[in-house]
Amino acid sequence: MLTFMNTLKYKTKIKDGQLDLPPLNLPEGTIVEAILLIKESIDSDETEYLLSTEANRQHLKEAVELLKNTENYIYY
Repeated sequence: MLTFMNTLKYKTKIKDGQLDLPPLNLPEGTIVEAILLIKESIDSDETEYLLSTEANRQHLKEAVELLKNTENYIYY
């Protein structure tokens, strides 16, 4: 069985516990699959967020070390 999928993307807020979407204008009986991606607000600045996990801290530390060697630079 071959399945084709189209995607509709809407950015909205939950109001009174309900998902508010505009009319989708899809034919009656259309089968849809909904995936909700919940965006968490981050009040901290980007640096604080990037340093929030050990994996991120290690990755940034390695990147800074690479920048110290100008042979790693790529010029266009």
